[in-house]
Parts: sequence; C-alpha cells; structure tokens
Amino acid sequence: MGKCAGALAPFSPSFACILRRGLWRTTATRMASNEIEALVQQLARLPGLGPRSARRAVLHLVKKRETAMAPLLLALTRVNETLVTCGLCGNVDTQDPCGICADPRRDARSLCVVEDVADLWALDRSRLFPGRFHVLGGRLSALDGVRPEDLSIEPLVRRVAAGGIDEVVLAMNATLEGQTTAHYVTDRLEGLPIRLTQLAHGLPVGGELDYLDEGTLAQALRARRPVG
Repeated sequence: MGKCAGALAPFSPSFACILRRGLWRTTATRMASNEIEALVQQLARLPGLGPRSARRAVLHLVKKRETAMAPLLLALTRVNETLVTCGLCGNVDTQDPCGICADPRRDARSLCVVEDVADLWALDRSRLFPGRFHVLGGRLSALDGVRPEDLSIEPLVRRVAAGGIDEVVLAMNATLEGQTTAHYVTDRLEGLPIRLTQLAHGLPVGGELDYLDEGTLAQALRARRPVG
C-alpha cells in the first residue's frame, strides 16, 4: 500500500493503485464494445470524418436505431448489391448505362471529359451542362506512375471517332497534372471533326484581387475578353 500512497493519499488505497498503474486511463477509454469501436474506426476512415466526428455519428446512430441506423443500413445494403460502373461513360451508379447516359433529354452532341466521378457529380449537380460525360478515371502523373494506358483515354477517342459528337469540353482540374492530361487528350483528339473547348480558369465569382495567387491572376489575364 505504501507505494500507492503519497500524493494519492486522499483517494482510497485501491483507487490510488489504479491511478498509479495507469489502469484508469485504459478503463476510461473503453466506453464501448469492440464492435462499436470497430464501427467508429471504419467511419473515421471516411473523407471529412475524424475520430471525434465518427464517434458522434456512431452515438447518434446508436441512440436512434429505428430512425437513423436501420434506414442507413438498408440504403448501404441496396447500393452495395447494385453498384456498377457505367460501361459508356465510367460513372458510378446502380444501373448500366447510368442515369445520365440513359436520359433522353441530354444533348448527345456535347461531351464533357472529367478526371474523376466526383468531378462529374459536381458538374451535374450544378445543372449547367446539358450534355453527357466521360470519366477518365484519374490524371496523368509521372510521379505516381499513372500512364495514358491507365486512363480511359482510348475509349474516349473511340467514342468521339464514332461520330454524333460536335463538341468536347475538357473539364480537368487547374493543376499541373490536370493540364498535362488536357494537353494529351487534345493531341489524341486532334484531327477529329469536333469543336474542342476547355473550362476557363481565372477570377472566382466574388473574389478579390488582393487574395488571389499569381497563378490565378495569370490565368485571368490570359482569358480576358472584350467588354460589351
């Protein structure tokens, strides 16, 4: 008992020993079962969720099993069972062809080329592009070892060469890898009877010059247009 006394004298001998041996810290962190902790760890791996956010999400699901956990589990199960990659554009959906490619209201003469599915969803969510899409599945990167044959570039060339497309919009990100990919795709599509365009880069809406980097300002100056 002597070793557990001293500074911990105000506590009971058994409790003081727990504090001294560090068992209190271990006991305090084990507030949930292994299964719940495993769920927290899985959620913490998702983008935008850290350990604390994941723990709060799990606590919400546990508290509201009928109204939150059960519907979420059902939705995840349905998506997991039906998830496919569109064989035409590369989008991820629960049907093939995807809802965008199967929509007759889409302008089949306009094709927007994007790097990833996330870019497709962002553009489609804006409802500003009425045409269809083609997902490359990444971008060229010598550092990461991503080569042209690793991307869906050949299917894009075949799709455009088959006819029925008047304009191809290159919607790559304004990064070194994104612009390298855009230049390569431009070279591959050169000579085909299409109008090849690219998203403009420059001043964002509401942006102030004092807060913009030099690259953005340079793009804005190069993409300047007449007034009126």
